[in-house]
Amino acid sequence: MAPTLSLTHLRHYKDIVRLLFKYGRGGVLTRGSIEAFQDDDDVPEPESATPPAAEELAADLERLGPTFIKLGQVLSTRADLLPVAYLTALTRLQDKVEPFPFSEVERIIESELGVRLSKLFSSFDPKPVAAASLGQVHRAELRDGRPVAVKVQRPDIREGITEDLAALAEVAALLDKHTDVGRRFRFASVVKEFERTLMQELDYRLEAQNLVTLGKNLAKFERIVVPQPVGDLSTARVLTMAHVSGRKITDIGPLARLDMDGDAIAEQLFRAYLQQILVDGFFHADPHPGNVFLTAERDLALLDLGMVGRLSPEMRGQLLKLVLGVSEGRGEDVAQVAEAISEKGSDFDPAALRRVIVTLVAQQQGAQLKNLAVGRIVLEVVRGAMDTGARLPPELTLLGKTLLQLDEIGRCLAPDFDPNAAIRDYAAELVSQQMRQSLSPGNLLSTFTELREFAQQLPGRANKFLDKAVNNELSFAVKTIDEALLIGGLQKIANRITLGLVLAALIVGAALLMHVPTTFRIAGYPGFAILCFVAAATGGVLLAGSIVLQDRRDRRAHKTTST
Repeated sequence: MAPTLSLTHLRHYKDIVRLLFKYGRGGVLTRGSIEAFQDDDDVPEPESATPPAAEELAADLERLGPTFIKLGQVLSTRADLLPVAYLTALTRLQDKVEPFPFSEVERIIESELGVRLSKLFSSFDPKPVAAASLGQVHRAELRDGRPVAVKVQRPDIREGITEDLAALAEVAALLDKHTDVGRRFRFASVVKEFERTLMQELDYRLEAQNLVTLGKNLAKFERIVVPQPVGDLSTARVLTMAHVSGRKITDIGPLARLDMDGDAIAEQLFRAYLQQILVDGFFHADPHPGNVFLTAERDLALLDLGMVGRLSPEMRGQLLKLVLGVSEGRGEDVAQVAEAISEKGSDFDPAALRRVIVTLVAQQQGAQLKNLAVGRIVLEVVRGAMDTGARLPPELTLLGKTLLQLDEIGRCLAPDFDPNAAIRDYAAELVSQQMRQSLSPGNLLSTFTELREFAQQLPGRANKFLDKAVNNELSFAVKTIDEALLIGGLQKIANRITLGLVLAALIVGAALLMHVPTTFRIAGYPGFAILCFVAAATGGVLLAGSIVLQDRRDRRAHKTTST
């Protein structure tokens, strides 16, 4: 049955279906499902099974508004869903929208902070310095003279996003239920992950915490700046933080590049991200060029920490081995790591996985090191693994996307920057930091606690084991097949074979008796021979009937046990 659509949500459904028509491989919905969303001829038929240019997809998402812009940014981390060309285009997706009126800015700030704007700031620029899909940023100055940037969330943005998410969730559920593509890629889980990420990004208090955490983690990198929040002036919809004067990396011209040490800045940025991902396990998940500023002091500022990633210690260790394997062209090591961290499907082929990954890594060995794109190779590995029935964790795609963006930023700062050399040069320090982290007081205390519990319980457990061994009470439980069921089945087979032999003997005996002259005849034939034939036929019918009835009873019993 087709879902019931309200007039309020019809536009959202149509937008989604247009995208599916345009970019799906020949249309991923069945015709019957599509008709549930159509209104006359408003939704066009797909013209071709070939997807349009990746840049066109990014432009379409920008045109559809905030929710779809953020959806594109989330999809840029899913190499299992889209080719690398599309991931690259979506990675550069930035939201450029018209600012909302200053009267709304003033109303939101005063309702959130409970104080008039003039009481909080000595000056407040009504013209925003940046306007995005979720909010806009204004330059201001606190009463004590500190310059700040005030990020204000768009009015009613949460309600609009909630409607878009509801439409996306219903379409994803329909795809998962009625299409092979949906069952394979599980679009409902993608939408749920997207909703969780977007709701976190709408809470500016979380972004304030992220700024504090990242600032502490990167304190040793002198050329990296993370603006810190002003806690008393930050809420769920308003974020006040230190102002950073500078310009986007992409706005740097050739003359400005001569005045700075681009190689040193690019290397420090790359090392900072490697530490975030592989050591701290907490990293800025959206480092596109618009979020990295070159300050007036020729340092780099990391902005917009609404989207962050977190990695477990085990995953960090595996990712370090994978990145080193990719940068050094060791395909077998990369395949081994990929197989260890992947979720295997029913069609998983380990030999194919190893062959695909080794080929991908080997194809890059002939290129010059500075032309290698580690992030692109990682994304290709994720997609290649998907084709062999192995689903790699989303963290790996996020790593590839981040490295891909860093490659672009590094080349903006220094055209000859070699990210692979930076990985190899920093590898020893990364391993050392991971080892020191494993030897932290918290980890050592946890290990000592477990060791103490083991030592305390060992004597008692050893005594119980030895007592049972001495008293001949030691037994081992081994799970095998049901012996009673096996013996019963063998008995049924033996009985049927025996009855079959008896029936065969009756048939052979009847055939021999047909040639023996006798006065006892039935229908003109020897009577004993006819009786043997009748007995054999009756026994055969009874044997066939018992087999059919027994099979039916066994099937019913199996269904009852399964339910």
